[in-house]
Amino acid sequence: MSREHLGNISSVDTMMCATAFNRSALLTSMCVLYSFIFIIGLAANALVLWVNIRAQRDSTPRHETHMYIAHLAVADLCVCATLPIWVSSLAQHGHWPFGEMACKLTHLLFSVNLFGSIFFLACMSVDRYFSLTKCDDSDRGARRKLVRRAACVGVWLLAFIASLPETYFLHTVKSSHGDLTLCRPVYPGENPRDWMVGIQFSFILLGFVLPFPIIAVFYTLLARTFRHSSSTAASTSVEQERRISRRVILAYIIVFLGCWGPYHSVLFADALAQLGLLPLTCGLDNVIYVALHLTQCLSLLHCCFNPILYNFINRNYRYDLMKAFIFKYSTRTGLARLIETSNVSDTEYSAVAVDNPPQI
Repeated sequence: MSREHLGNISSVDTMMCATAFNRSALLTSMCVLYSFIFIIGLAANALVLWVNIRAQRDSTPRHETHMYIAHLAVADLCVCATLPIWVSSLAQHGHWPFGEMACKLTHLLFSVNLFGSIFFLACMSVDRYFSLTKCDDSDRGARRKLVRRAACVGVWLLAFIASLPETYFLHTVKSSHGDLTLCRPVYPGENPRDWMVGIQFSFILLGFVLPFPIIAVFYTLLARTFRHSSSTAASTSVEQERRISRRVILAYIIVFLGCWGPYHSVLFADALAQLGLLPLTCGLDNVIYVALHLTQCLSLLHCCFNPILYNFINRNYRYDLMKAFIFKYSTRTGLARLIETSNVSDTEYSAVAVDNPPQI
């Protein structure tokens, strides 16, 4: 979760800099923030996953993008599940008491699901655009279902491969600044800086440079499609709902950029400093240290935002949630049937209304 934990370290071991900030206050704040993310993210994503599983069990017709939603919830849930371990280490000022195997496995679980969460967001942006713009017949719909399933397998495989290099180099080592055991990468001795910068750039590339343009471009195209079609909309309510949908799409882009942009910017500055393109002074080292901690925390807030953006604001999901809790034991009542018949079939898993949604 920090330089010591995730291996995104920028300090060179030969550089002895005085700490210009209250390290204890920083680590305590991080413990509080990660605990908050753990509680909210775990509860929200567990609820999303439970409602989706219940809907499938009850044979409720589902849009196929719910496949991505379920996988996204699993990924965010697993990321949150690792947070208590990182909090425990942070509370001990970075000390890792769990052993080297736990160091590798915890980081692997965290990293795979972190990459998976990002990749599934990109997949959904592409899928939603083509679901709206392409009219499917039964054969094409069946093929698209297979493509979605293959995409989910591919996402997990790519996330696993992307997480292997840094996990391979992770070891438990004694800190040179105290009697602490750290979980951190130990790169080959002949060129450790090059290895570190290479892994940093790979994380920036796979975690932001590639997925963010995909998300931004396809959601922008989707919003343009709604804007063009709204001019021909006969119903004022449909036009208003599409206007709301465009705002939701804008929120998708802004939240991803806001959560991940700052962290990858700091990581990029860190890599430039290691390459000598930025002067790595003690002042800059302290700024990067604090910034990496704070922006890492900001990035993990996406585990809390994703259930809200992709589930709780969706009308269908709210109906599913209402039926699951309020009307769990009243499926034969008229009110429950009213909700069942009011459940619209949206083209995408967001508050998006279309005149003739494709049947997928």
